[in-house]
Amino acid sequence: MAERKAAGTAQRDVPAVSRAIRILRRLGSASAPMGVNQLARELDLVPSTCLHILRVLTDEGLTAFDPASKRYTIGVGILAIARTAIQRNDFTTLAQPKLTALSEAHGVTSMATQLIQDREMVVVALSMAQLPFRLSTELGSRFPALTSATGRCVAAFGAIGAAELRARFDRLKWDNAPDFKTWLAQVEQTRRDGYGVDAGEYISGVTIVAAPMFDVDGGVARSLVAIGLSERMSAASIAAIAASLLDVRDSVAGLLVNDDATARPRR
Repeated sequence: MAERKAAGTAQRDVPAVSRAIRILRRLGSASAPMGVNQLARELDLVPSTCLHILRVLTDEGLTAFDPASKRYTIGVGILAIARTAIQRNDFTTLAQPKLTALSEAHGVTSMATQLIQDREMVVVALSMAQLPFRLSTELGSRFPALTSATGRCVAAFGAIGAAELRARFDRLKWDNAPDFKTWLAQVEQTRRDGYGVDAGEYISGVTIVAAPMFDVDGGVARSLVAIGLSERMSAASIAAIAASLLDVRDSVAGLLVNDDATARPRR
């Protein structure tokens, strides 16, 4: 069995666990139930191995099987695990009431996200405002890390190489996609301002403002986000919302105990 060094310690590869995690992540991102052969093909697994893992996951309630269609979906058993993780996350506990107050003060939907390995952001806190549209997100939703206003923060303060940055940008999905040069200019503006803004590009007619929270190395670890209708958000209101997000960010960072998050960017 192979070993690899990580953070100064030896880690053993456990293929069965890695495959199970990949299966769960794929089912979690799927828009429809998936069959064994499709999963195996997409994840480059032997079908019999994929089936064996799915049966174990189904026995544990982490996936669900429909005998009529012979397809699998993510199971409700995963919710208990996710709920416990969120409840034990000090960042979520501290951020939630402050985001609720921010939503009420500015009439926006607000949320907190946590980044995973600089690749995906996960919604860990959410406060829905009474708006004439419904945002298709919920606790536990996952998005590519470079998505929208948070993505501009990740690009502005991260250490992603130019080639990888372009490749990941090209895979993003937008309602009104900016060209790469325009987006880079927006990333630079984010670096200067200390917060990111997406004005109707990710979601048409919706403006999104994000304030980054940094890890000890100065890269983005989390973000606080406000979302509202573009027609209701003037330049002045965007600046006011950004200031509130940054205040919440600084307050939460100051209260976190035994946590690597900080309000300071990479220098």
